[in-house]
Amino acid sequence: MRLNDLDERIVHALAEDARRSYADIGSMVGLSAPAVKRRVDRLRAVGAITGFTVRVDPAALGWETEGYIELYCRSNTSPEAIERGLERYPEVASASTVTGEADAIVQVFASDMRHFERVLERIAGEPFVERTKSVLVLSPLLRRFSSGSPA
Repeated sequence: MRLNDLDERIVHALAEDARRSYADIGSMVGLSAPAVKRRVDRLRAVGAITGFTVRVDPAALGWETEGYIELYCRSNTSPEAIERGLERYPEVASASTVTGEADAIVQVFASDMRHFERVLERIAGEPFVERTKSVLVLSPLLRRFSSGSPA
């Protein structure tokens, strides 16, 4: 489904703050609260909005170290096999197949450097992994969590 401009503005407002009231969103986009609710319900029904969540600073949960691991996989490793292999690691925040030399990139949060090293060693030991390359985040510069076009 392709969102129209009004739906995109509603989604953007919800992505900035999912607790924002329908009345508040309505005043931003020029609709009544019931009209916004109907649109949100429709967007949920068609799968354009898949849920509502909370963003938590990983450091507040004790995850002080962030890094990325490039995975270089054995031949004929499917994306599904990579996903199955990584989903059991609670430290993995995201994983994506990518273009370039690596087959996938994995975002990892750990409590400290030693914890990150243990996770890296375990992931490198997965049967589908041929080799890894990792980098650690020194300072996150920009993180965007909202979606939709800027209003």
